[in-house]
Amino acid sequence: MKTHDEMINEWMRDPAFKKEYDALESEFVLFDELIKARSNAGLTQAEVAERMGTKTPAIARLESGGGSKKHSPSIATLLKYADAVGCGLEIKLIPRQSGRSGGRIASDKLIHRQLFSA
Repeated sequence: MKTHDEMINEWMRDPAFKKEYDALESEFVLFDELIKARSNAGLTQAEVAERMGTKTPAIARLESGGGSKKHSPSIATLLKYADAVGCGLEIKLIPRQSGRSGGRIASDKLIHRQLFSA
C-alpha cells in the first residue's frame, strides 16, 4: 500500500491535478500553520477551544478548513486562535511570481509566509 506522500507525488505528475493542488496551496499553508502553532504550544484542540471560549469541534473545523460548511476564518477568529496558542498574528501580501495571473497564490515561497510568529 502506498503512503499518502507517495500518492500525492504520483498524482502531481498529472498536470490537471497539479494545477488544482497548487490553487489550494495557500489554504493548506494556513491550516498547517494553525496545527503547527498548536503543536508547538503543546496543546490539544480541546485546550485551545477552552482558551477561546468555544467547543472542540469548532477548532477541528478551523484546522481542517471548515468541513462541509467551508468558509474562511475571520481575522478576529485567527487572532483569538493565535492568542490561545501563545502566538501573534502576522498577515502579509506577497507579490505573485511573474507570469501568474489572477487566482490564488501558489508558490513554494508561500511556505515561508509566517501567519503566526513566536
